[in-house]
Amino acid sequence: MFQIRIHGRGGQGVVTAAEVLSIAAFEEKRHAQAFPSFGSERMGAPVTAFCRIDDKEIRLREPVMTPDALIVQDTTLLHQVDLFQGLDTRIGYLIINTKHRWDQLGIDEYVNNFLPHHVCTVAASEWALKFTGRPMANIALVEAFCALTRRVELASLQKAVKAKFPGPVGEKNAAAAAAAYDAIRLN
Repeated sequence: MFQIRIHGRGGQGVVTAAEVLSIAAFEEKRHAQAFPSFGSERMGAPVTAFCRIDDKEIRLREPVMTPDALIVQDTTLLHQVDLFQGLDTRIGYLIINTKHRWDQLGIDEYVNNFLPHHVCTVAASEWALKFTGRPMANIALVEAFCALTRRVELASLQKAVKAKFPGPVGEKNAAAAAAAYDAIRLN
């Protein structure tokens, strides 16, 4: 089973990111689940969402305490919350929404313990703004996750995005996601 934990703030699409990722896994005939964890339910409050993907039925229903991948949508959370708790740097993946390199974020000591190519910073907000006109980084970050881990295929995620957001919104988000995917795969 592959477990993903996504951190962000209310209104940033954290829950939607987990849902889209699980729909993409379903597209590949795999088992998946996605669910959120809210503190105070208000815009801007920290939000965590979880996604599990497996080839067999998933019976767990508790929050993901030891993720295989961690997606951080909002860098303001890096030094406020213990985001990295439970992430094994020897095998885990870390994807952060920022235009800065990870060594500019003040987390060098932690990140230096990861395997090469298991840490990725992606300017997902900028990709989203360019393609959709809104800085909603969630879909581009999920695509970066797919490019880095290869746990879900690009075509499956594109289909899931278009199912979740039919019409022009889905098309624009799919374009932003494809751009993020290409940027990660080419580096």
